[in-house]
Amino acid sequence: MLFLASSLFVSSFLLAEKKANALMEHGSIYPSVGGQFSFRVIGPCCRLFDREELPWPCSRLAWKSKEPSWRRIGRRFVPDIAARRCPSYSVELLQPGFKPTSTVLTLFSDRFNPTMQEWWYSKQPRSKHYSNVSP
Repeated sequence: MLFLASSLFVSSFLLAEKKANALMEHGSIYPSVGGQFSFRVIGPCCRLFDREELPWPCSRLAWKSKEPSWRRIGRRFVPDIAARRCPSYSVELLQPGFKPTSTVLTLFSDRFNPTMQEWWYSKQPRSKHYSNVSP
């Protein structure tokens, strides 16, 4: 019985790992994890964090002090640390009785393998080339 339970855990883990190794097709419809709604995939996207949304004054570790938002150093939009290991998609939520709503959905239950994470959140200049549309 223990062997069966562990093999089910491993197979479900491998299925979750397999889902994050390929892109979801444009226009395909999937149910949500909890089954409350369905969503239509528009395309993959990178979830960014807007540093301008931080409250004023902002703490900066380099100075160990407070500074106003207009003196921040660095890029305004940075990859979201919480979502960098999980795929994010631009989707259209399909709820019964409501009109479709466009939003960004991050699938935190799925994890990237290193190759897919490098393609999704790459810092390499070659990743910005227009021909790099899929892994």
